[in-house]
Amino acid sequence: MNTSLPVTLSDVERAEERIRSIAMRTPVEQSRALGRMVGQDVFLKCENLQRAGSFKVRGAYARMSELTDDERARGVVAASAGNHAQGVAVAAKGLGIDATIYMPKGAAIPKVEATRGHGATVVLEGETVDEALLAAKRHAEETGAVFVHPFDHPLVVAGQGTVGLEVLEQVPDVETVICGVGGGGLLAGVAVAIKEKARELGREIRVIGVQAENAAAYPPSLAADALVPLERISTMADGIAVGRPGQVPFAVIRELVDDVVTVSEDALARALIFLLERTKMVVEPAGAVGVAALMEGVVRPRGPVAVVLSGGNIDPLLMLKVIQRGLFASGRFITVRIMLDDRPGSLKSISRIIADHDANVTRVDHTRIGGSISMGRVAITIDMETKGHEHTEEVFEALRLEGFEPIVQPG
Repeated sequence: MNTSLPVTLSDVERAEERIRSIAMRTPVEQSRALGRMVGQDVFLKCENLQRAGSFKVRGAYARMSELTDDERARGVVAASAGNHAQGVAVAAKGLGIDATIYMPKGAAIPKVEATRGHGATVVLEGETVDEALLAAKRHAEETGAVFVHPFDHPLVVAGQGTVGLEVLEQVPDVETVICGVGGGGLLAGVAVAIKEKARELGREIRVIGVQAENAAAYPPSLAADALVPLERISTMADGIAVGRPGQVPFAVIRELVDDVVTVSEDALARALIFLLERTKMVVEPAGAVGVAALMEGVVRPRGPVAVVLSGGNIDPLLMLKVIQRGLFASGRFITVRIMLDDRPGSLKSISRIIADHDANVTRVDHTRIGGSISMGRVAITIDMETKGHEHTEEVFEALRLEGFEPIVQPG
């Protein structure tokens, strides 16, 4: 173990003692369906069931519980898209500290309202978490409030590392641990706990981080051995939409973590659908990246694997969009456009073919107007439920045999 690391196992163990009054020991559930998919036992660490809906309360409380009386009197300020906000709010309420939270203007309404509900003052500022962070730091400079960073502080990292200690107790034979990563606090803390405990036991346990491919600052940073900020981030996984790694977690991750991989937005959507249908778990996109990595084969575990479901705070409106995207990505919901001659009976024939092959039409749009539609032709756009990609191709082949040319539209 590198003794120069900013966070040690003893730090994590001290944090574990401190957070017990506020953070619950979340359950671990085995997913046999996912296990069959990857050929190993798979266990889900359910931080989506944690207080305030994510692991963030661990690091927030670990940090704030060590503030001096003078610092507590000045209050705290933080910035977050939602999970850290709620974690700080819950911790502040438990410690009797005033909290001000800066959130991006586009933060999910349920997360904003939940943060207010825990007693914090919420200020909406900036378009991204990084812009909200700058506003929070200005507030700290102007008022003297203590800035509680979401991931770039040793005590925060130590608090998040308590997830790793619980995983080792609940899945003692684990050989691979997978965590989502944004700024890196969770992954770094878990890596410290897992790797040093494994060293004490004379074992080797792999720790893998997963990022959304459109918000992946760690792969280029690790390749350059320096913090490389992203010019642009765009992902449904707002909980890990961070454009620049934290210095503290980066120092740990580059030394201890075995790999950091990425997954696509479609893979995230498929993982969320899987978790809803097969495990009955409501998980936000950031919490599903580890499952997405397993489902896509990006991570091939050896031995029992534990995946951290880091949070469950998802806006119902986003969930609707994600479900539709997930069904589209898995071939179970298709939008198809068909050009045909404008004569009676054509649409009836299409409907018959689809019905005969056990697909279900949910919407039909019929138009004769458009730059690509010639006189005497009509465009039919159909939303259709199928059983998957093979079933969709079966329906399409039947349409082609009848002279129709279905064209799949983007989801």
